[in-house]
Amino acid sequence: MNLLQGKTAIITGATRGIGKGIAEVFAQNGANIAFTYSSSVEAAQNLEKELNNMGVKAKGYQSNAASYDQAQELAKDVLETFGSIDILVNNAGITKDNLLMRMGEEDFDKVIEVNLKSVFNMTKAVQRTMLKQRKGSIINMSSVVGVKGNAGQSNYAASKAGIIGFSKSVALELGSRNIRSNVVAPGFIETEMTGKLDEKVVEGWRNAIPLKRGGTPEDIANMCLFLASDLSAYVTGQVLNVDGGMLT
Repeated sequence: MNLLQGKTAIITGATRGIGKGIAEVFAQNGANIAFTYSSSVEAAQNLEKELNNMGVKAKGYQSNAASYDQAQELAKDVLETFGSIDILVNNAGITKDNLLMRMGEEDFDKVIEVNLKSVFNMTKAVQRTMLKQRKGSIINMSSVVGVKGNAGQSNYAASKAGIIGFSKSVALELGSRNIRSNVVAPGFIETEMTGKLDEKVVEGWRNAIPLKRGGTPEDIANMCLFLASDLSAYVTGQVLNVDGGMLT
C-alpha cells in the first residue's frame, strides 16, 4: 500500500512507543518522515536508518516542541529539506502523575507545556506552509484520559482535554483551505513504558477492556494512517477513540 506516496510528515516524539509505530507505518505507505526527539540520540539514529532503508527520505531532529522558537526553526528546516509539509502528528508527551493534593505547581506547568503548548507551537509553525499548499492533515494525540479524566492525572487529563478543544477550533478555522485537524484518543496501549508495570495490574486492565487486550502502537498508527491519507478527505474536527471499547 502506498497511501501516503510523496507526502511529507512531521512526527514529534517518535523514537519509541506510539510515535515510532506511526513513523514506521507512514514510511511503509510511502511518506517521507521528519521526526523529533528530545534526548535519545542513539534511538533516533537507529530509527532514521530503519526508515531510510524502507526507501523513503527520513531525518531526525533534536527539537523541543515545547519551545515556540525551536518549532518555528524545525518547520523551516523541514520545508527546505523535504519541499513540503503535508502531515503533522503531534505525539510528544510526558506524564507527572500525582493526586492533586500532592501535585506541585511545576508538575502541572511542565505537563501543560510539553503536552498542550507543543501542539500550539507546531500547528502554528506548519500553518503557513499548509495554507499555501491549500491542503494538510493535522493529527493530535490525546488520550481516553482527556475524554473521561483519571484520578491522579489531573495535569495530564487537562493537557489532553485541551488538545481536543484546540483541534476542533483549528478544524473550524482552516477547513475552508482544505486543512483538516483531528484527534486520536488512545486507550491502554502496551509499549516499553507499560512493560515496567506489574503484570497483575496490566492483566486487570486488559480484562476491563471489551476487546480483552491492550492496544499496540500499530493500532494507533493505522488510525493515524487513515487520518493522514485521502481516505479521510471529508473527516475533520473529530475525536477518534482507539481504545478497544473502553469508553463504550
